[in-house]
Amino acid sequence: MLQVQGVLKSYATPQGSLAVLAGVDLHLGERSSLALMGESGSGKSTLLHLVAGLDRVDGGSIRVGEQRLDQLNEAQLAHWRRTEIGLVFQQFNLIGSLRVDDNLAFQARLAGRFDSQWQAQLVERLGLGDLLKRYPEQLSGGQQQRVAVGRALASRPGLLLADEPTGNLDEATSDDVLQLLLDLLRDTPTSLLMVTHSPRIAARLDQQVVLHRGRVVPADAR
Repeated sequence: MLQVQGVLKSYATPQGSLAVLAGVDLHLGERSSLALMGESGSGKSTLLHLVAGLDRVDGGSIRVGEQRLDQLNEAQLAHWRRTEIGLVFQQFNLIGSLRVDDNLAFQARLAGRFDSQWQAQLVERLGLGDLLKRYPEQLSGGQQQRVAVGRALASRPGLLLADEPTGNLDEATSDDVLQLLLDLLRDTPTSLLMVTHSPRIAARLDQQVVLHRGRVVPADAR
């Protein structure tokens, strides 16, 4: 599902070029989950943004399914993001002016793949039935993140990218949201790449790797 090969990424700073990724290799199979860990500033979010097509590599390649992202122009990348991946963020990023039911359907409608039966199943399994007519500001953090998970999975994307998705939640709520996410993934063709600082959360996924000195190493290799 995901192949990252020799990816390089640097940023200009007043002190000169800063190399963040120095030849990253990563592989994620279909229907698999992988936790990406690393110290603050190691480039975890940078790599996730590259895989999401939100930024461009300086070298190397990223392939998601049959598509090489470095071969797409900006319009093609925007269409690809709408239709082929799901995104879950630490800050939830729900649309404040939309009620829960419309937030849930938003990504699937953009992708042209809204399925009312699948949406109803997501609502039931995420425990959102009594919340559909509320607005995000009327929800707890855990409830908002459940909506964000449902929105990301509503279009049945091939790849779900999650950046510290439980980072703003207490431990018990974090465990509940993660369990719901993993249960749903078992019933979809979706693979999961999750950035997390928590070894406890990472251990729940199929694979764990660490970004260290600009490269990916097994979690137990440092």
